Amino acid sequence: MELGGDAGGVGQRGVGGVRWVWGDARRVYPGILARGVRVGRCHDVALTEALLLGAEGRFGEPRSAEAAYARLHGLPVPEDREAVAEGGQGILFEAEPREAGFGVDEAELVEEVYRDQLERIGRLAEPGRFRLLVAAESAGALIAAEMGFFGMPWRESVHDALLTELLGARPAHGMRPSKLQALADEVAAAFGQPVNPDSPQQIVKAFKAAGVTVESTRSWVLKQVDHPGVKPLLAYKELARLYSFHGWVWADQWVKGDRFRAEYVVGGVVSGRWATSGGGALQIPKLMRRAVVADEGWTLVVADAAQLEPRVLAAMAGDGGLARAAGEIDLYAALAKAFGGQRDAAKIAMLSAMYGGTSGDAPKLLAVMRQRFPQAYAFVEDAARAGEEGRLVRSWLGRTSPPPSERWRVLVSGPEGTRAARDRGRFTRNFVVQATAAEWAATLMAILRNHLPDPARIVFFQHDEVMVHCPLTQTTTVQAAITAAADEATRLLFGETPVRFPMEAIAVSCYADAK
Repeated sequence: MELGGDAGGVGQRGVGGVRWVWGDARRVYPGILARGVRVGRCHDVALTEALLLGAEGRFGEPRSAEAAYARLHGLPVPEDREAVAEGGQGILFEAEPREAGFGVDEAELVEEVYRDQLERIGRLAEPGRFRLLVAAESAGALIAAEMGFFGMPWRESVHDALLTELLGARPAHGMRPSKLQALADEVAAAFGQPVNPDSPQQIVKAFKAAGVTVESTRSWVLKQVDHPGVKPLLAYKELARLYSFHGWVWADQWVKGDRFRAEYVVGGVVSGRWATSGGGALQIPKLMRRAVVADEGWTLVVADAAQLEPRVLAAMAGDGGLARAAGEIDLYAALAKAFGGQRDAAKIAMLSAMYGGTSGDAPKLLAVMRQRFPQAYAFVEDAARAGEEGRLVRSWLGRTSPPPSERWRVLVSGPEGTRAARDRGRFTRNFVVQATAAEWAATLMAILRNHLPDPARIVFFQHDEVMVHCPLTQTTTVQAAITAAADEATRLLFGETPVRFPMEAIAVSCYADAK
């Protein structure tokens, strides 16, 4: 189950070229990219160690190569430090070996830990699947570094114009933009006293003085209040969030040369989904997507997997009826017949099964699902029961859920026990599906990266969506590569299955036009 290259920091020859083995791609690879070198494949020791620790029931222990080495030799285990990209050449090209802190140079340490990891993987119940998980996760480390290095096209002039249109001209330091200030003045006038709209305490106090009690200043709470200050306050909150998270100061830090370069964290969420440690790339407001514009003569090819998680459940559970429905482009429409022809009912039933929904019509619809799709229903129910009992669950390839906390164990043995157990059951119920969906997406990305023609680059990835920036002449080739990668990822994870994972790849000049 290889994705394309084989292992060294250390470099070992294998099928498809060389796979580099290093302690942490986040620290090493950006420096290599800065010297004009792209690596085909790698084994990321830190990411692999985290996966293995979870599989061994040791979730959350330090995952660095140094920590793994210390455990091997019975030495004090150092805490993980934040990976910082080296501006220098990195361990692959240093003139002299760097000591890792245990009397050995880093390359020797990494190689020994790597050998130990291979042995530990071989002892797992499903080593073949886990190797694919490690390969996909390590490929993700390369992709994340490249996305940060090459950057997403971000037209600075368009961004500035958007901000000016919405907020007014860029203000002096410490001042509000004119339109924000005008809304703040409206809020104060509505309450008949000076009120800082950025202060929840002052807002709650102002409402109380007006004879209105509010529990918080969250938007959904305020929308239920009948007061003239609500409308300007809600407008202020929306624009203030944009100003804070994607305003001029944000652009100064993260956008350079019409490129947005965020810091992506592979497997940053327990389910294996990515996160960011800076830049907020996974929370780009729809409005701001207007600033994501392809270069002249280039295009953005954007694709996302339709109804990914229900399809993953169908493939994992081996439920014939659900798998046949998942062979259609619109899974919910295909399921509708089982729910009296109502597509919305089919959707509610499926999402309730995966997320543990019990409100409204969910119980009635779940009864239909249990009868018509028993294997799929039993699959998520078994995962939920494991969680309620404090047991661990695993994704299709072997990512392991975190164990319950000590606080949970205390709660579950007390008067709140039933609720605590059900809450964890809802988590594990969704974990097996969401984590497997993340594995499918990571595998797709790894395959796609190795099949893109140069100079096409993956510039954005979010859960089930991928964006490639490429010359216009490569559009058809890239679209075909995305479709092929989705098919190959499905085959690698699930073998021969009637389940389809359609990814319609569309070419646009601006990201906002893709939705």
